[in-house]
Formats: sequence, structure tokens, C-alpha cells
Amino acid sequence: MSSKHKGHSSRMPEESSPKRSPQNIPYKDLPHIINADGQYLFCRYWKPAATPRALVFIAHGAGEHCGRYDDLAQKLTGLNLFVFAHDHVGHGQSEGDRMVVSDFHVFIRDSLQHIDLMKKEHPELPVLILGHSMGGAISILTASERPSEFSGMLLISPLVVASPEVATPIKVFAAKVLNFVLPNLSLGSIDPNAISRNKKEMESYTSDPLVYHGGMKVSFVIQLMNAIARIERALPKLTLPILVLHGSSDKLCDIRGSYLLMDTVQSQDKTLKVYEEAYHALHKELPEVSTSVFTEILTWIGQKVPAVGEASHS
Repeated sequence: MSSKHKGHSSRMPEESSPKRSPQNIPYKDLPHIINADGQYLFCRYWKPAATPRALVFIAHGAGEHCGRYDDLAQKLTGLNLFVFAHDHVGHGQSEGDRMVVSDFHVFIRDSLQHIDLMKKEHPELPVLILGHSMGGAISILTASERPSEFSGMLLISPLVVASPEVATPIKVFAAKVLNFVLPNLSLGSIDPNAISRNKKEMESYTSDPLVYHGGMKVSFVIQLMNAIARIERALPKLTLPILVLHGSSDKLCDIRGSYLLMDTVQSQDKTLKVYEEAYHALHKELPEVSTSVFTEILTWIGQKVPAVGEASHS
């Protein structure tokens, strides 16, 4: 069994076939990390031209990918912030069955791995975490595992509670039963109309080949329910500065979750800004909403993070 030369391709699969992304691009040509399960995760890095003053990790939402944060990341690099992100397992250009995760904690574990990697390269820099939707849930649980490590958390329409019409007791019971029998049964897909009132943004979402447009599997919904249960326990432990932005007409992540978060976290420094009538993806909303969202985020981070050369205010 010790023979490792080229003839034994069955034993050395990487020699004959380099790992490829779901889009069939060899990972050696893509920025990536390899998670604890050996899965390749596609990464993006937005590096400022000047010396970075902080690191910002972005956690994207369910079914989408981190490329959808390019415009926000570009604006953040303008503040000399080093922004980084990856496509979660089963999403975008990362490995894994589409929108399947063995346990929600995999998303948190992989995020911490990527954050630790960047911290090792930039040990002196403060770290902020920004998440949208399911990425908000990932951010909350990631921050709660490392209570003193983050200088701030920014949440755009975070997933904190289940929406009342989805989580009726009978539906929750049915989902748990189905998860035993038919974990791969497909439930409804995410309604693109609920994402934004901006028609242009809606069209770019529906035509994006890296977005998963299929139905959500029962097993994935169960993992989202697991996340919600864990968040309920995690919120009272949070003490870091928090900015929450939420649309009052969000049909995908109930705004009650953001009110609950504001009531429950121990943070002294916490802000919730509600956008009246706005839908779910506030950073992809009508121009007046998205412009305000970018301004709020940039202003808030600017106040939390010292400029290069300034003494830290911690």
C-alpha cells in the first residue's frame, strides 16, 4: 500500500483530478480555504490601498454568495478596512450539496477558521463581523463563541426568530417528523419578490447563476430552527457594540427578532434603525434605503475603529 507513484491514480486522486468548484473551476485557480471536513470554500478579499485599520468579516445569507457584497466591501475598503468573506458550505463557489449542512454550527466553525487565519496575519487589527439574514444568525453565534474578540457586530435584517406563519406548532412538528423520513424533501424556495422593492435588484438576484434558486430542504429548515434556538440562548451573553438595520415590511426575517435582540443583549452600545416599508435585503433596496444603509454602516464603523496611527480607545 506504500506505493505512491503515478500508476496508482486510484490512491492519489488529487494528482489526476484537481479539486474543482461546482462551476468546474479548479480550486488552485481560486482563493480558498479548506475547512475541518476537507471541503474547499471559495474566499474573497478586498484589501485597502493604504494600511488597514481593521478587519471586517462578512457572512452572507441563505442561498446567496459573498460576491453579492462587492459594492458594500468596496465602500468599506474606502475607509481602509480589510474586508474578507467566503461562500458558506453548499453555497456559491464552495463545495457541498447545495443548501445542505450537517449542522448549523459548521457555518460558525468555518467562519471562525477564516477569521483566525486573518487574525494571524494581522494580529494588531480589531475585527468586526457583518451578517445579513442567515448570515446575521451566523454572526451572532460566532460572536457569542468569542465574547471578547470582536470590536463590533453589524446585522442587516438578521434571522433571530422564525416568522410566525412558518413556525406554527403543527408545522414545526411536521418538519421534525419529515426530517426523519424525507430530509431531502424540498419545501418552497425563497420568494425573490420578498427580497427587495427594487426591481433591478430582484432581477439581478433571479438571474445570478451563483444564487441557489431551488427549494429549501426539510433538513436545512431544521438547521435554521436549531440556529434560532441557539440564538435565544446566546443573545443574553452578548456585550459587544451592535448595529442592527431592519425593514419594517421584511417578510423573510421577522423584525420582531431585531426588537428581541435589542431587549436581550447586554451590550451598552446598541442601535436599531428601522426602515419603514423596506423589505429584506436593505443593501439591495430602493436607492434611498441602500444609500442610507451604506452611510449608517460606514459612519458606525468609523466611530468604532481608530484611524491608523491613532491610539486605540479600548
